[in-house]
Amino acid sequence: MMVRMRAVVQRVDGASVVVDGETVGAIDGEGLCVLVGVTHEDTKEHAARLARKLWSVRMLTDERSCGDIDAPLLVISQFTLYGDARKGRRPTWSAAAPGEVAEPLVDEVVAQLRALGATVATGRFGATMRVSLTNDGPFTVLLEV
Repeated sequence: MMVRMRAVVQRVDGASVVVDGETVGAIDGEGLCVLVGVTHEDTKEHAARLARKLWSVRMLTDERSCGDIDAPLLVISQFTLYGDARKGRRPTWSAAAPGEVAEPLVDEVVAQLRALGATVATGRFGATMRVSLTNDGPFTVLLEV
């Protein structure tokens, strides 16, 4: 099984990230909250492909995309998307890329989205974050590129 860059994407009506009591990223109104996981073999090309998919995926009201209506995205790094709890009671994280690999690739997803014209808010890499959102639908999709 090939492991790929993945994202859990939720259609939201507002979302925010708080670190140590400070709001570090927030979006208002309709948009997407995106949790991004990076694995060892991911590249800048994977990041660009994920950004294009996030900008064009038709998850918003009336089957529109962020690109169709300039809806904002909140992008948050989350290595736990690669947690594997099939054996025992404690998940392993061996499929998740280490921070020095993952952080630049999550930054690349954000940079590519912004290059496409997106308004992007972010979490803080490696921090303990409190994420709040209003899931609209609910509508949640797993993307892998």
